[in-house]
Amino acid sequence: MEFSEGPGVIGIAVVGYGYWGPNLVRNFGELEDARVVLCCDQDPSRLRRLRTRHPAIATTTDFAEVLRHPDVDAIALATPVGTHYDFARSALEHGKHVLVEKPLATRVADAEHLVELAAKRDLTLMVNHTFIYTGAVRAMKTMVDAGELGDLYYFDSVRINLGLVQRDVNVLWDLAPHDIAILEHLVTEAPVSVCANGACHLGAGIENIAYLTVYFQSGLIAHFHNNWLAPVKIRTVLLGGSRKMVVYDDLQTSEKVKVYDRGVEMAGLEDQHRNRIAYRLGDMYAPRLDETEALRNAAAEFTAAIAAGRRPLTDGVSGLNVVRILEAAEMSIKHRGREVKL
Repeated sequence: MEFSEGPGVIGIAVVGYGYWGPNLVRNFGELEDARVVLCCDQDPSRLRRLRTRHPAIATTTDFAEVLRHPDVDAIALATPVGTHYDFARSALEHGKHVLVEKPLATRVADAEHLVELAAKRDLTLMVNHTFIYTGAVRAMKTMVDAGELGDLYYFDSVRINLGLVQRDVNVLWDLAPHDIAILEHLVTEAPVSVCANGACHLGAGIENIAYLTVYFQSGLIAHFHNNWLAPVKIRTVLLGGSRKMVVYDDLQTSEKVKVYDRGVEMAGLEDQHRNRIAYRLGDMYAPRLDETEALRNAAAEFTAAIAAGRRPLTDGVSGLNVVRILEAAEMSIKHRGREVKL
């Protein structure tokens, strides 16, 4: 899959220059069809650092100035989760294309409104589900679409580490969007229900550890383990099919994706009560992956979608689908793991 830039130069404003904002400024600045014209943050010290590194970029602490700026065609939001809806809504209402960090919003109703508003105004709304733009996930998508894995049986992800503990959202809203987005991208089938459990050990009623299970009509089952209190950092996804299985370890410097020609098959009936199981233990190989920075691909996809007037790969609908699972999971946690239909 190519992420080519379209013609013309698109004026970008980056809102939020904390952890992720500098990466957005750098990657948009490297595109031929984009120019970062303005950066907004409430912390003047962050803006001073920006001006030292990028003196040509204007700065402001006032989001209203971003909305009024005549050279700003699109806004990239890297602000706290609780602000996503209000900022994105205002930007769309002022005719700006919007790129939002994950998750799109904290409520399904808000995410739906943003999708509807973008469609009504004929504007690009994209969610920065960055992992979709990695060489690893792109390779996995190619394998799934080609039927190389066969019928999908399970998706199992672990995303754990020590911190960073968030103050406004629980661990699911913080960490799970990455892997839910990968699931939503790889699997065309819509999930039917979820169950989730979590625990809070740090006060404030915010879960710091959570387990989420997503069910599909076909029998595919997806499981997500997120934890802010783990002594080690783990970023793995296992994707199992009837023909082959994939292990994706994002922390590996090489061979992030390994494909195993292994599986379990029913070899027939030994008698009327017991099936004979056969194990297939074939080779493993690691495909060569595109090493282009994922955020570079995401930035290019955003500007190309604007230029072509098309839907981006991770559009508002894909962001809405992730929020729908997260909201149902939060409801399930509050009811001690009760199944919630989607």
